[in-house]
Amino acid sequence: MTDSTPTDPSTRCTAYVNRRTALGTLGSLGLSALTGCLGGEASSSPNQSTTTATTATPENLSGRIRIAGSSTVYPLTLAVGNAFMKKHPEVTVSVTSTGTGGGFADFFCSDRTAINDASRAIADDEVAACERAGVEPIGFQIAIDAITVVVNPDADWVDCVTLDELADIWGVGGATTWSDVRPEWPDEPLDLYGPTTASGTFDYFGETVLGPDTDQRTDHETTEQDNVIARNVSNSTYSMGYFGLAYFLQNKDAVRAVSIDEGSGCVSPSPDHAKSDTYGALSRPLYIYVAADELSRPEVAAFVRYYLQQSMTTVPADVGYVPVTERMATANLDTLDGFLSKS
Repeated sequence: MTDSTPTDPSTRCTAYVNRRTALGTLGSLGLSALTGCLGGEASSSPNQSTTTATTATPENLSGRIRIAGSSTVYPLTLAVGNAFMKKHPEVTVSVTSTGTGGGFADFFCSDRTAINDASRAIADDEVAACERAGVEPIGFQIAIDAITVVVNPDADWVDCVTLDELADIWGVGGATTWSDVRPEWPDEPLDLYGPTTASGTFDYFGETVLGPDTDQRTDHETTEQDNVIARNVSNSTYSMGYFGLAYFLQNKDAVRAVSIDEGSGCVSPSPDHAKSDTYGALSRPLYIYVAADELSRPEVAAFVRYYLQQSMTTVPADVGYVPVTERMATANLDTLDGFLSKS
């Protein structure tokens, strides 16, 4: 089984890139104007949302394309899916927010979806699960994100934190009060809100902030609905949470982003800082994974091509992420054409 996942504009990474290998492999990306608008969600369970749209126009394409996975990538895929359906009225694109790991385990590697949205690279055990089910994942980087740590607007004592302080806050056996992190901070319990263990954001944050030797705590409310995290943080003075940049931009009147200091000063999360890589460790690539066999379906092949073309336009920026460069988009399209030529 192969998984071709370009993660740098000048190269195409091969075979199901390991998550840890992917942490630092961000390319130089282009940025367009940001509007921060998100598509709607229809919740099917507390930790899962599904949106199905059915609009469109000509060409002889028809059928249903089922997509699950990352809540971070969800609004981007939703935007691309809606635009695709306007061009192809007989095609329905159904997008479900399950978390990256939940999408792989419950849908994609069970051959129930054609595409899995992913906020981190596919893991080796997920590749093995897909292989057992006869599913061959093909990965494409489609944007770049900046994981954003947020607090309540009234938490005026904190503007910037280090990665070590984040590790103390989010690691098992770490801080329980704000004053445990810095003595001058309030002697009040940390009220944490974050993604579930099925989330790629949970995985990436844990690997980047905590490393391999410390488990991330889960003794707090978790959800795959990032807007729920934002709402909870906005309602609790002593709270903290984290999610993808797009969800901060949507909720920036309700929560406040915290800058990150990796040793060279405090840097705020923003598309510009993610693009230039000055935001550092919490900048990350975003992916879609396509089941190779599904590319034999004309509507799936056309949708993936359209998605890759849109990934270098203003569409990712309109959602809140950084588009890929034209060079990376071309590499992605070459990879797609290579697989299509085999089918």
